[in-house]
Amino acid sequence: MISIDHLLVDERVLSSHFACDVATCKGACCTLSGGHGAPVLDAEVDDIVNATPTALKYLDQRSRNILATQGGIEGHEGSYSTRCIDDSDCVYVFYENDIAKCALEKAYHNGEHGFRKPLSCHLFPIRIANFGGPYLYYDEFEECEPGRALGAEIKLPLVEAVKDALVRAFGEETYERLRASVE
Repeated sequence: MISIDHLLVDERVLSSHFACDVATCKGACCTLSGGHGAPVLDAEVDDIVNATPTALKYLDQRSRNILATQGGIEGHEGSYSTRCIDDSDCVYVFYENDIAKCALEKAYHNGEHGFRKPLSCHLFPIRIANFGGPYLYYDEFEECEPGRALGAEIKLPLVEAVKDALVRAFGEETYERLRASVE
């Protein structure tokens, strides 16, 4: 573990390669089993609630019904997540050519609202834990093996693969320090 600015960083974040290969994994990160969807920051709850109406048109009827009756967020302060359907799909998942995608992000890219998606999704497969401050670690899922293989093949450092999310979370200056520390 090393320290960069105010972050503790697992060395694997700086030594791993990754390039999302959604054509092969089929968007598995949006459909991981475990009973909960993506972790959501307290500060993101209102953004997600406000963005949900613009995402509805991309979702199937089952997701729309769940959003209407139960909402898209579950949990409590300090421990929110997106709602999960049948211990698998995030409630915001839609399928395009058998690939799971995020309806919030689609609406964002279509200019329909200003919230992209939860930071935890944007940073994936990097996760943030709290050890008296943010701790970045690489969460290796079997479903992401195609991304590891492609990243190694094209020699794309993990921190470059998630640059936009790291800049969103910590700013350009901290990202540059992370990038300079890549092994």
